Amino acid sequence: MTAVIGGAGSGLGAAIADELAGRGHDLLLWARNRDRLDTVAAGLRARHGVTVHTLSADATTPDAAETVAAAAAGTLGSVDVLVLNAGGPPPVPADRTDADGWRTALQLLTVTPIDLATRLLPGMRERRRGRIIAVLSSGVREPLPDLSYSNGGRAALTAWLKTVGRLVAADGVTVNGVVPGRIDTERVAALDAGRAQRTGKDVAEVRSAAMADIPAGRYGKPTEFAAVVGFLSSPEASYVTASLLSVDGGLMRSLT
Repeated sequence: MTAVIGGAGSGLGAAIADELAGRGHDLLLWARNRDRLDTVAAGLRARHGVTVHTLSADATTPDAAETVAAAAAGTLGSVDVLVLNAGGPPPVPADRTDADGWRTALQLLTVTPIDLATRLLPGMRERRRGRIIAVLSSGVREPLPDLSYSNGGRAALTAWLKTVGRLVAADGVTVNGVVPGRIDTERVAALDAGRAQRTGKDVAEVRSAAMADIPAGRYGKPTEFAAVVGFLSSPEASYVTASLLSVDGGLMRSLT
């Protein structure tokens, strides 16, 4: 089994890489920071004995999907699991966005992942086996203040996932999104620090207030999130498609 994982140099991407390596997948990891990728890859090889390739590519550039797809063909041959994951754009209030910011955000969160998945889908459909799993954001269910670019870009990707998931279901390919709540990653730490700076509070106060709103009473662990992705990548999840699964400790109140 093989898997391609974006944003794998840290956070949720690195945790997913560890989960899938533990399940015996050979991997292609890609992100902008090659040094981080190589560190993660070395650890995976040592712990799990799998083959791990790395690729430095920037998801905000128009040629990123073509580059990643070509690297996957050259290193893995066929791809069984594709994990669409990328870091988020900078926070900005909804009334202060600009056209350049939207172009960058949509390339990062919408155009590149859809382009990459579209390039890898034909092989999955031909083999009648494949898993596409997107790491989303709670903003696709409940738009988050100041994360305007992320809310919009990930919502567009979610709409595509729901649409294409129905199209390819009969071909043995599943397409799903996983929606994180407050998972204890560098990205969430940076958002907490930014909120603390804007409000004049300590980071500890910001975290405490956030935890008070989570029924589970804590931030999630990256490994807990990765375990759900691992399940969706497995044969046991063959009847789960065109779905969004939340990993949020009960945080989100929406019914859909």
